Amino acid sequence: MGLLSFKGGIHPPHSKKLTEHLPIVDYLEPKIVEIPLRQHIGAPCEPVVEKGELVKVGQLIGKAGSFVSANIHSSVSGTVLDVKKRFTAYGFDVCIIIENDMKNENHESVKPKADYNTLSGKEIIDIIKDAGLVGMGGAGFPTHVKLSPPPEKTIDTVVLNGAECEPYLTCDHRLMLEEPQKVVLGLQILMKALNVSNGVIGIESNKPDAIETMTTAAKGTPVKVVGLKTKYPQGAEKQLIFACTGKEVPSGGLPMDVGVVVNNVATAATIANVFTTGMPLIERICTVTGGAIKTPKNIRFKMGTSLRELIQFCGGFNGTPEKILLGGPMMGVAQMTDDLPAMKNTSGILCFTPEEAKIPEPSACIKCGKCVSTCPAFLEPIQISAYALLHNYDKAASFKALDCIECGSCSFVCPSKRPLLASIRVAKREIIARKKK
Repeated sequence: MGLLSFKGGIHPPHSKKLTEHLPIVDYLEPKIVEIPLRQHIGAPCEPVVEKGELVKVGQLIGKAGSFVSANIHSSVSGTVLDVKKRFTAYGFDVCIIIENDMKNENHESVKPKADYNTLSGKEIIDIIKDAGLVGMGGAGFPTHVKLSPPPEKTIDTVVLNGAECEPYLTCDHRLMLEEPQKVVLGLQILMKALNVSNGVIGIESNKPDAIETMTTAAKGTPVKVVGLKTKYPQGAEKQLIFACTGKEVPSGGLPMDVGVVVNNVATAATIANVFTTGMPLIERICTVTGGAIKTPKNIRFKMGTSLRELIQFCGGFNGTPEKILLGGPMMGVAQMTDDLPAMKNTSGILCFTPEEAKIPEPSACIKCGKCVSTCPAFLEPIQISAYALLHNYDKAASFKALDCIECGSCSFVCPSKRPLLASIRVAKREIIARKKK
């Protein structure tokens, strides 16, 4: 199999050996869940239950607040203890706090759906919307929005991201090994929803067992499995599209502009579960790992489970952690505490020792150009960063700052350890804020 790729990128240490051969284990009985009403990009949900109310597994507890939003469902059965604001990975948000009665009683609405082959595309998308599906690779973008392009945009291909190019993370790898049929079924449902005949699953070459397993599972279906060169950020949307289809998303454009929709393999597997069982998105798999974790694991957990509880399930901390990240080390977000609820986009909980988390002091740029040759979006990171540090955001915008995918490749290769990504992020947010005004 020829391996596909894109121009640029880097080769950070994989650091996956701690968990890549460990099967998924369940942690599905938390005593208390704190379910945030914002677990996605877009508007937060509105609560539809009150303190003291009894709820069941799969019951709607938060209704989407706009088109770009995603329903929230109870992950346990029990009593609503409170509806109040508390800190989450997104900030200070309303959470529905539920005491688990351990009965695991499903809500009456949880029923298998009709055969997707008998449904229209709109009916499939409505089911996905009702189930609260979001991108589970980390971004958390509502799936039904991706599946609703404007009429003038013709979609011909659905690409599933099985690259899992972030170091440390192995939850998608294990999913493809242990539940490949779900991934294939989910992709076929997505293809039916968009009325397309091309479905591609891209998997990096450092997961040969996953490539083999998924290829076997896809036999007899229109789904194609392709091997990708092991290179970061191979799983980034635009880079994945180019590698899998040869199509290049234009500057400022979206995948739909080249007729492609991209989803994560975990999102596809969850869609399959929604149709076969009727259960909305209430649980997912994440990797809990890092040098500060005693026993790293790939864990299936229920939404709203405390990070602290999941870490304790892994034996607790191995010493005092220097840094806790949600997501991967390249694009993940650092947290100030482990007293936070795990959510729909919690793909990884990384706990680093002081040695792992050490960041060298920056020095002056030596004009080596490594950030330019490495950038997978064909930008000049040092120029954007320089203008951002001078608060000249108009000039930063002229260097296509908004095309930055925030992969962190530039910061990784910089010999002077300049704060390239951090400053570019600031510039992007300022440029977007000014546009909204």
